[in-house]
Amino acid sequence: MISALQNMESSARHVTLFYIALIILTGYSARGEDDNDCPADGRTWLPFGRNCYHFIHGAEDVAKSYSLQDAKDMCRGYELLTVKSADENNFVVNYSPSVWKGKMNVWLGLYYDSDRDVFRWHEDDSVLGFSNWEDGGDDETDLPLMDTCVALHSNTGKWENISCTDEPENGVVCQTKAVVIRSNQSKPLLSALVIISVVLILAVSAVIWFVQQRHNPGSSILNLIEYHPPFRSPSADQTCLVEAEEINDMP
Repeated sequence: MISALQNMESSARHVTLFYIALIILTGYSARGEDDNDCPADGRTWLPFGRNCYHFIHGAEDVAKSYSLQDAKDMCRGYELLTVKSADENNFVVNYSPSVWKGKMNVWLGLYYDSDRDVFRWHEDDSVLGFSNWEDGGDDETDLPLMDTCVALHSNTGKWENISCTDEPENGVVCQTKAVVIRSNQSKPLLSALVIISVVLILAVSAVIWFVQQRHNPGSSILNLIEYHPPFRSPSADQTCLVEAEEINDMP
């Protein structure tokens, strides 16, 4: 009988651990996938990574030229194209043929910080990390530092130093951060699973307690609590009494 009770207790522990693991796994799956929401301003925005991009479409078969200020005005409060990784650079190159015909020079949202002698992004004023310069690199330029901007060639993805004022370009891409929308659709399912799991665990525990009470009717929770008086050293009289008894018991 004791063995049977031990087996039931072991089974109950396994059931409890199973439901706890199930709750944890369901919690992770219930988080769902986050959706990226781009601006809803009537323009076509493409999500990529954590950003949204709007490629300015010109008239069919007509390559227009835009100064740097024109490009900023067309983005209407958003930043010019910011490229911080090879994947982002390839995304622009791969999508460009669906917007423009032929090679386009796309304005990049870079400026030259003459105080620190580095390029920075207008978006967050961060220092240039990833780059994809043409042969010769960014140091090969005769332009005045204060008039040095950068354009991306849509057919190759390579970057080129250009004048910020004298060389209008024909490609404009606007960029902004995507708004993350978290999915909460699985929360009711998770709550129901937690409630069911708790009820089942309590039911199994109640069955084990009932079986134990049936085979041990005199047992109760109070009987499980035993009083153990604190240890005290025997008094002098008790010590003498014990010694006398030991002497009398000796042959």
